Amino acid sequence: MTNNLAHIDQVTSLHKNNELQLLCFKLGKNRDLYAVNVFKIREVVKYEGSLTIISHEPNSLVEGLIIIREMTIPLIDMKKWFYYDSNNKQKDLRPYRVERAEGEDDIIMICEFSRWTIGVRIYEADRILNKKWTEIEQSAGVGGNTGNSKLVSRTRYFDGRLVQVVDIEKMLVDVFPWIEDESRAELEKLSKVYSDKMVLLADDSPSVLKTMQVILDKLGIKHLDFINGQQLLDYLFDKETIVEDVGLIITDLEMPEVSGFEVIRRTKLDPNTAKIPIVVNSSMSGSSNEEMARSLHADDFISKSNPLDVERIIKNFMHTERA
Repeated sequence: MTNNLAHIDQVTSLHKNNELQLLCFKLGKNRDLYAVNVFKIREVVKYEGSLTIISHEPNSLVEGLIIIREMTIPLIDMKKWFYYDSNNKQKDLRPYRVERAEGEDDIIMICEFSRWTIGVRIYEADRILNKKWTEIEQSAGVGGNTGNSKLVSRTRYFDGRLVQVVDIEKMLVDVFPWIEDESRAELEKLSKVYSDKMVLLADDSPSVLKTMQVILDKLGIKHLDFINGQQLLDYLFDKETIVEDVGLIITDLEMPEVSGFEVIRRTKLDPNTAKIPIVVNSSMSGSSNEEMARSLHADDFISKSNPLDVERIIKNFMHTERA
């Protein structure tokens, strides 16, 4: 419990100051810098163990299974994923594998998000970068070398070099496409409801926004969508906005310009908007992160875009009727 509280305090402190920490890394010697939020990374290890091969397909994004601290997890090669094209699944990805010199160990990020734990092979872990969210520039739709949207934002390194932040939620869906199949099966269980109010939705991941749009449309709920917290706040506090029409805010925590915590703080501080329920939709799943969300005075917490969870919060907070 002590570790959980320390984690909550650390994350809360960062969000209160509208800050984040990024672990920078490379996918090859003298190559571009990429980054992932440190709170999605449990640890970075040099892996010397054997790899259990589970697929021999040239376009498989899962290299195999590895054992870390008696836990067996799938290993993904991020460089191969960058060249993966969901529209051309026959492409041979073997030439794009992260290559290491003879005798070198694999460098692996152990990532925890959206109720999943995976290993991600990289070439080299670099420094941790402390940034204000206002220093993070939106880059939704940027696709690196493939034209696919695999990056959500970008910022600058200590020396001015570009650092590109990976859309790790999209990686999970690309690697395990059956997750979307499960989500579609749950979607079929949803029934339309009616509310005269609307949802304001903010998330910087295009894949997450798309999923949430499908869920809310299936429920028949009106919604306005924003790619960061600043856009949502701009709308909410615009003098033309009728605040009484807003029944619920659903926000990610990690967003460029303004974090989800700042969305919560400013909404709850203003007497005109304080009564609007706010739900955190976060990939940083786990009991400690739910405690964190509630410590931020959010009204509820859901683990990244689960259709049944979304239905529950809509019914709980928007006082819906069956359509």
